[in-house]
Amino acid sequence: MEKSKVFFTDLRTTPKLNLLDKLEKLLERTGIENIDFKDKLTAIKIHFGEPGNLAYIRPNYAAKLVHIVKKLGGKPFLTDANTLYSGRRSNGVDHLESAYENGFNPLATGCHVIIADGLKGVDYREIKIDQELCKTAKIGSAIAESDILISMTHFKGHEMTGFGGTLKNLGMGCASVGGKLEQHSTSKPNIKAEKCISCGQCLKNCAHDAIVWDENKKAKIVTGNCVGCGQCIVVCPVGAVRVLWEAASELLNKKIAEYTYAAIKGKQCLHISFIMNVSPDCDCWNSNDVPLVPDIGIAASFDPVALDMACVDLVNGAPIIYGSKLTDSHHEHGDLIGEDKFSHVHPNTNWRIGLKHAEKIGVGSMEYQLIKI
Repeated sequence: MEKSKVFFTDLRTTPKLNLLDKLEKLLERTGIENIDFKDKLTAIKIHFGEPGNLAYIRPNYAAKLVHIVKKLGGKPFLTDANTLYSGRRSNGVDHLESAYENGFNPLATGCHVIIADGLKGVDYREIKIDQELCKTAKIGSAIAESDILISMTHFKGHEMTGFGGTLKNLGMGCASVGGKLEQHSTSKPNIKAEKCISCGQCLKNCAHDAIVWDENKKAKIVTGNCVGCGQCIVVCPVGAVRVLWEAASELLNKKIAEYTYAAIKGKQCLHISFIMNVSPDCDCWNSNDVPLVPDIGIAASFDPVALDMACVDLVNGAPIIYGSKLTDSHHEHGDLIGEDKFSHVHPNTNWRIGLKHAEKIGVGSMEYQLIKI
C-alpha cells in the first residue's frame, strides 16, 4: 500500500520568501487546491491559547490560511470548543475574549471566530461511530455542521497523552464539554458538598433530572440519570462539581482517536502542524515552559495519523534544548537525538497506543513519506 504523503518545510527564509510565503507554498504542494471550497463553510480548527501561554500558533499563519481559503471560494471561520476545566476558555463569552486577546479576531485574521459548542458547551451534534469505546461522539455543532475541516495544530508535549498533535486537536478539541468529559473520565462527575453553596444553578440547568437536593440542601448527582453532558461543571459558580480525571493514558488516547474519526467523518479535510515552541505541556495551561527542541518547521498532510507520526519523528530526530524539562529529567548529558523525548518527559504516557488505534479504525496510516519542499 502506498505510504501517506506528509509535506514539510523548514523555517529558513530569504528576503523574497518569508514564513507566510513558505506556508502558502507548502499548502499548494500538499494539494489544497484539490479541495472543492466553492461556497463551502470551512471550519479552521485551532487552539486559541490560554491567555498567559505564548506558545500557541501566531494569528498571522491563520490569516494566511484564511486568505487562501477565500481565494479558493470557501467561507472560512476559526473555531475551537469550550474547555472542561475551569479557565478563561470554559464558556463562549470568555473563550471569545481570550481568542481576541491572543490576536484571533476578524481584523487580524480576516474571518470570524465561532465557538464550536456554543455559550455553555452543550451545543453539539451526536455522531454515530460504533467504535470500541465510543458508540457516539459529541462534536461541537459548528464543526459538525461545517462542510470542510482544516486543522491547524501547535505540536507539543502533553502531560496525559505524551504529545499534543493533530489527533488531540481534532479528537479532544472538537468535542463539546460532555464529549471531553467522556474522554477524560470513565465515571460521572460528583459534587463536593462542602463547596456547594446551594445556589441551584446545577439543578436549574440539568436537562435530565440528574441533580437533587440532599437532606442538607446540598446538590447531589443521581448517577443513574446522569448522561455526562458536563453542563453542571460549566454552570457551577464555585467549582463544587468535580471531574474524576481517571482515564489512563492508553484509554484516553484511544478515545481521542475515536473522536477524531467522528470529527472528520464525511468531510473534506486537510491538516497542518506547526513544530515550533515544542513546549513540554499542553497549551491549556496559562504559561508555557522552555521548548524541548529548537523550532523545526511546518508539516501538512491529508492524513492526520501520518502527520502526527512524522512530527514525532522530526522532534525525536532533533537535539534537545538544555535547560528544558528534558534536562530536569536527568538528561543533562547528551542531546537525545533519536530517542523518544515525549516518553522521557511524560513517562506514564503511551502515545503510540493512540496512533495505532487511529490506524486500526481507519483514520489514517502511521506509514508515511516525508516530502521536503
